Amino acid sequence: MTQAEHDKERSKRRTMGVHLTSSETFEAYIYPEIEDKLYEYLWIDLYAGEGNLVFPILEKIPKKKREYFFKEHIFLSDIQEKMVQKCIDTAISYGISEEMAKMNIKKRNNLKKFPKFLKEKKFPLYHITNPPYLYLGYIRKHEETKQHLKYFEHQNEGYQDLYQIAMINDLRNNVKNLVYIIPTNFLFGSAVSNKFRLDFLKYYNIEKMYIFEKKIFEFTGTNILIGFFKKKKEPSLEAANFEAIKFKKNDKIIERDYHLKSEYKYRAGSEFNVFIDKFKAKKPLKVSYYLTMDDMEENRGGKRIKVIDTSEYESNQYNQKILEVNEKLKSKVQSNILYVRTVDTGSYEGRVGLYNIRDDFDVDGIFVSGNTYRTSPIQIFLEPFISLEKQNLLRKYFNIILEYYRDKLDSEFLTTYKYSSSDYTRKYLGLTQTRSIIKTFPILLIENGNMKKLKEFIEEKEVDKILKLIKQYSKKPPKESNKITNWF
Repeated sequence: MTQAEHDKERSKRRTMGVHLTSSETFEAYIYPEIEDKLYEYLWIDLYAGEGNLVFPILEKIPKKKREYFFKEHIFLSDIQEKMVQKCIDTAISYGISEEMAKMNIKKRNNLKKFPKFLKEKKFPLYHITNPPYLYLGYIRKHEETKQHLKYFEHQNEGYQDLYQIAMINDLRNNVKNLVYIIPTNFLFGSAVSNKFRLDFLKYYNIEKMYIFEKKIFEFTGTNILIGFFKKKKEPSLEAANFEAIKFKKNDKIIERDYHLKSEYKYRAGSEFNVFIDKFKAKKPLKVSYYLTMDDMEENRGGKRIKVIDTSEYESNQYNQKILEVNEKLKSKVQSNILYVRTVDTGSYEGRVGLYNIRDDFDVDGIFVSGNTYRTSPIQIFLEPFISLEKQNLLRKYFNIILEYYRDKLDSEFLTTYKYSSSDYTRKYLGLTQTRSIIKTFPILLIENGNMKKLKEFIEEKEVDKILKLIKQYSKKPPKESNKITNWF
């Protein structure tokens, strides 16, 4: 395939939200979970593509019995005529008659309408699929994808991705067993998945997951997971507890037990949110961000400060400037020495966290002459003022806590920045998360005796002792709610 052909195919798949799955994926991860159930279900894939998630089942069936098995136990469908014909051809290659293949392989738009006639079949449905996925924000911005906006209207308002429409259709049609290959934002996403997880996991248990933090599909770098879901006997907002195997880009494989709670919208990594809630100081520091042009206009004067301008980036560095401001703004800038790096650089020395402005840039402050971007270095302003020594102590505390939870939770409470070839999966640290960690630092309350202990614990990186010490200065944790809302 030439580069031009590759780019054209990528664009086409992006428009449709389609990424084809190999039969090897089925053999390695899905078949071992279903091999003793082949004759118990009608195996369906409503977004079948080339059919690689169902056809391999036929290899396990004796050739003489395949026609009857196919008739009773397999149904495939896709919106693309080309894919439907490919599936028919594949069925014929397995020994299925063309007439039978055409009976059980249909062209349909199953996002628009679930094939309810399948529920009248002899065997219960078991849906194994790699559905289309395309984020609503992308759909709205591109003319060629606006055709998909209709799926997010009426009862689907608030959902954020095509795969969520597919899954919610299964829920509404009482499909009890699902295997879905979907983006990992189902598990780790915030705004993109919060509503959907609450709605969906009220009705389904997660039985198992395979999580891939490395490139799987040729035409997208989106990290994906394979999720095994089973319908609950009764809807509930109980915690979702399951085992997962994670495949990382350095070929490392780790096993994790997940405990997702409804009060944190079933988002993975919520143990970090529990820490934030329980350890917020009774009297926290106030945090604000950015030195902007508006600040300059309001505080012009004869005092000079040296800054970098994150709106001007040339030759792999930010341009330096001298700003003329009044004494008030000069004092504010020079007395706040910390900035937040919100995006991992890819090296272990450049991970997200708090850093010293003068140490890294040899300037007084970080200025933004244009639009504020959350991926640039951002100066932090604290109220009330704390000494430079205490700010450096905050920096060390912040980074120790952040790295502790990154290690404990495999960085899952952070947002994956984008696919790259770095040694670890690059993450984005939100400004709300940054503020929340700072608010657990009880510097405005701690007494001299405990201050000495805190410094020692921070220098020795003894996290358990740090947490035990600061807990006595925190607010009480919020009460959990057991209220269940019925969405359907």
